[in-house]
Amino acid sequence: MTTTALPTHSVYDRLEPLLAQVSKPIQYVGGEHNSVVKDWDAVDVRWCLTYPDAYEVGQPNQGVAILYEVLNERDWILAERTYSVWPDMEAQLRANGIPQFTLDAHRPVGAFDVLGASFSTELCYTNLLNMIDLAGMTLHAAERGEDEPLVIAGGHAAFNPEPIADFIDVAVLGDGEEAALLISDIIREWKADGREDGRDGLLRRLALTGAFYVPKFYDVDYLDDGRIQVVAPNRPGVPHQVRKHTLMDLDEWPYPKAPIVPMAETVHERYSVEIFRGCTRGCRFCQAGMITRPVRERNIETIGKMVAGGLKSTGLEEIGLLSLSSADHSEITEVTKQLADRYEGSNVSLSLPSTRVDAFNIDLANELSRNGRRSGLTFAPEGGSERMRKVINKMVTEDDLINTVAAAFSSGWRQVKLYFMCGLPTETDEDVLAIATLATRVIETGRRVSGTRDIRCTVSIGGFVPKPHTPFQWAAQADADTIDRRLMLLKETIRQDRNYGKAIGLRYHDGKPGIVEGLLSRGDRRVGRVIERVWREGGKFDGWSEHFSYERWTTVANEELAKFGIDLDWFTVRERGYEEVLPWDHLDAGLDRDWLWEDWQDAVDEREVEDCRWTPCYDCGVCPQMDTEIQIGPTGRALLPLTVAKVDLASR
Repeated sequence: MTTTALPTHSVYDRLEPLLAQVSKPIQYVGGEHNSVVKDWDAVDVRWCLTYPDAYEVGQPNQGVAILYEVLNERDWILAERTYSVWPDMEAQLRANGIPQFTLDAHRPVGAFDVLGASFSTELCYTNLLNMIDLAGMTLHAAERGEDEPLVIAGGHAAFNPEPIADFIDVAVLGDGEEAALLISDIIREWKADGREDGRDGLLRRLALTGAFYVPKFYDVDYLDDGRIQVVAPNRPGVPHQVRKHTLMDLDEWPYPKAPIVPMAETVHERYSVEIFRGCTRGCRFCQAGMITRPVRERNIETIGKMVAGGLKSTGLEEIGLLSLSSADHSEITEVTKQLADRYEGSNVSLSLPSTRVDAFNIDLANELSRNGRRSGLTFAPEGGSERMRKVINKMVTEDDLINTVAAAFSSGWRQVKLYFMCGLPTETDEDVLAIATLATRVIETGRRVSGTRDIRCTVSIGGFVPKPHTPFQWAAQADADTIDRRLMLLKETIRQDRNYGKAIGLRYHDGKPGIVEGLLSRGDRRVGRVIERVWREGGKFDGWSEHFSYERWTTVANEELAKFGIDLDWFTVRERGYEEVLPWDHLDAGLDRDWLWEDWQDAVDEREVEDCRWTPCYDCGVCPQMDTEIQIGPTGRALLPLTVAKVDLASR
């Protein structure tokens, strides 16, 4: 099939009259500081990048920000951005025949070579379908024409792209920096060769590298009971297994250097520096920790240069030192102290958005609050009871937490936030009620060491969803009714506590969105029919409570899956066995499948596993299979200069 190429000029002249008719029109204007607009005809390869959600959620996405800079630094590549338009704008676009457009130059998305979508949650799948349709593109990948963009999925959810296999052309596993450049090279070569063998020729070139997953080149056969029998290539030379990309030596890739500064309000307004990538703490529920191994640190000099450059290029006043467990950086004390020294007396503040209880100390907290800003502290015990924390390998004891909050409260803090999950494997009512016991101990400790009753503890609870490439990938998911019942028990227990209940805030989501997320995270290609029909019946922005419809998802899922002799529960609350072929088994995250299974058995037996950064290797498989290694300090280097750097934000 061949389609007519879309015009490449801006649609802004048609868009502008509509802006007064929609909410938050500034989200569609573009022109943000540090955005890039290149000459369309002066480049060889053109990317449209998206995090398929509203601008306020998608714009701060770190993956899109990094790739935007990496690609645009090459003079032969152009990269622009698009985000999901809010329903009121969508209605205007459809009524006026205006396609999905980029923010940077307001070009039609369908005119680009690539539509690259980053997914950190599966609940954005309907948004992707809506974006493809609004761009005027063909929904099903197998039917796309020669001139339509390749739809490429990346991010954490791409480690099981099977539910959206019908709609994407390629999935990229792992780090995107080098992968995006390799894709660009292949596209450029294919164009130079006269677009040899058309769209399939390009996809074949990508697939033969062994580094990119092309779903249409693989067939799935099923057993009579609904389980997968085999996933196998249907073209010669296509590998049986596709491997993830791992970026080594992060100091050579100091991105983002000059991220876009939004004009509209977003969920995060800070300059974020990823101080290390990967985690080996071994939390069994954590997909991010498993799939991003091994740990690779940036050294203190690189971090210092990125912070200085980021402040200068953005004018932002908050620095987020990011990782899955920021306080685990081998030189975190030196990093925070020397950054605090450098920016003392300025408006610049530092934050560690992710901190483990057992890696935190009060000296670190004091460095972060040296400029006088003292926000609440957030910790994530995840499980309410000691038993539960052994199951999930979260090696944090109750005493660890109490000692940490005691130090904080005695040093002037007055509130802490604790994050837990509900619905974890082997969980009982008593494990959840232990959250209340822990929260009351926190309040009691705070009042005792501070000498004041003005102490607050906020308990935030999310429903657990088993994820691919984790030890819990075989586990049964707790049903929504069970999660809701346990949360109500906990709520009532806290409410009845006359001494401490009013000092404990409880925030939680019901169990229904988690069931849909469970379907999408562990589903196979048959789930694509569910996603498409939900979208056709109006489903979008499923991560937003005001747009999410559990009834629509459950009705459609059970009707569509019944055609295959299975149902929603089959994908969610059913426990898998070792022998079952999982939908993502042909996609290699580096983790040895037998090791994951053994860790799942250790979880059931309540046995913990140490962090391999500081103990001998326990053979998870990542380093030998991926030809990688753990890259950690300390380096002994210093952040220079150590003199206070006065940042004059007003002069910019």
